[in-house]
Amino acid sequence: MNILKIRNELRSGKTIFDLPLRVTFYARVSTDKDEQINSLENQVQYYTELIQSKGNWTFIPGYIDEGISGTSTKKRDSFNRMIRDAKAGRFDFIITKEISRFSRSTLDSIKYTQELLEHDVGVLFQNDNINTLDSDSEFRLVVMAGVAQDEVRKLSERLKFGFRQAIKNGHVLGNDRLWGYDKKDCVLTINEAEAQIVRRIFDLYANQQMGVRRISQTLYDEGITSRKGGPFNVLTIRHILCNPKYKGWYCANKSQTVDYRSKRKIFLDESEWVMYPDPSIPAIVSEELWDRANALYKRRSRQMKAHQSRAEFHNRYPYSGKIVCEEHGTSFHRQVLKSAKGKKEVWYCREYRNQGRAGCIAPQVRTSELNRVMASIFEELLLDRQAVIDAVLETIRAVPGGRDYAQDIRRIEEDLSSIAAKKDRLLEMSIEGVITMAEFKQRNDGFNKQAQGLEESLTALRAEMEKEQQTTARAEDIRRVLEQELSFQNGIDSALVTTILDKIVVKKGSTREKLYLDIYLKFGSPLGIVLDREKSSFCVNRS
Repeated sequence: MNILKIRNELRSGKTIFDLPLRVTFYARVSTDKDEQINSLENQVQYYTELIQSKGNWTFIPGYIDEGISGTSTKKRDSFNRMIRDAKAGRFDFIITKEISRFSRSTLDSIKYTQELLEHDVGVLFQNDNINTLDSDSEFRLVVMAGVAQDEVRKLSERLKFGFRQAIKNGHVLGNDRLWGYDKKDCVLTINEAEAQIVRRIFDLYANQQMGVRRISQTLYDEGITSRKGGPFNVLTIRHILCNPKYKGWYCANKSQTVDYRSKRKIFLDESEWVMYPDPSIPAIVSEELWDRANALYKRRSRQMKAHQSRAEFHNRYPYSGKIVCEEHGTSFHRQVLKSAKGKKEVWYCREYRNQGRAGCIAPQVRTSELNRVMASIFEELLLDRQAVIDAVLETIRAVPGGRDYAQDIRRIEEDLSSIAAKKDRLLEMSIEGVITMAEFKQRNDGFNKQAQGLEESLTALRAEMEKEQQTTARAEDIRRVLEQELSFQNGIDSALVTTILDKIVVKKGSTREKLYLDIYLKFGSPLGIVLDREKSSFCVNRS
């Protein structure tokens, strides 16, 4: 069934249950534990009975993934098969429990729902109350993704906190497959065959001034390959060059996972590393060679960042690269005009900028006019503003805290009580002469050290719990901000433009008095805009 027809039917007052649709479902649990399998069986039974109970619907057998994480879709065979079948036109509608069933990343869920809509297939996220056949559903998903991003960041911070605590407690976390070394029982020994490759990399980089990509190719030409038999990955070469272990230094807290969904890691700034010379780590290259290679690496990194910042400058405005001249197929460039009334931001075709009216006769486009048009479009898309706000707040509340703080605090307090009891018993043993004073002092110091560590953990836990409680308490503040933002009283938010807008085409025949624009959003059909400057008005013509 064509999605445009479906939406017209829904606008006429019909519900999704009144439409003749071929309906399937998607169910998934992230572990293969018995209780989760039972939950999956309940989901399958529920959706099967729900679909079959609707007289206008045709039941299509569902798609089920067991014991598979939602972080990535690479190993979710049933999910990927469902996407393929949808594109092949085997059903019209999918029911699933919530957005996280598709992916833990809301942005990934948006991507898949947009792909499905392109093939006239809708999705109902039951718990999130989002039906992608509704015209405002995609906009709601985008808003939810943007607001929920801060909560995802907080989850990442909790992981970083745990990593820092592990280092503080003396747990050395490292790579068991470090190039040039063999690791056994937390002891590193040099693997001479691989160490020669490491020395070759430092020589090519520091002495012969090669870049990492050229080093990868040079090694491959010399018959030196990665462990998988292919060319060295440039990221592997960078990690080798930056790792202080190769000069005999202990190094921890060198990288952190920045996105729990993709497992992507980044190197931290050197000021955050925990590092010092360690006699237990055998050096593969000299300190002088390592320091020289890293000085060169830092200098090249600064040069690269400077180049990237110049490139980013051209894309810092929401309409940059998104206004296109139909006549020439070129983009419009930004210009600020100054007058007695103040500054005005406008956009000109690149051909006009280069050659004047002889190059292009398309009129200037004013940012203020585009903002009015986009605000009007967003207001129309956002049919149920309150539903969006409620959905955003529900998403924030649904983000898992990651641990039961009350239970963990109670466990630590019990451990502290147990240590206090042991210290009392130890003192009694000392008074009774069962143990010597030296033995009492040694064991008592051990208990004190354990108690100190538990007290520090208890303080940190209480601070984390307080932060989580503050997040919940901020719900009403977030609601007020959302209501203000989505009313567009302060104009259009540039972040929304960047997120939603694909491009604006300035049509042939546009004049200074009347502009004809085609606006393409990242979802839905293009909108035709006629902007009448003499009347200071515009109208929207839908395709």
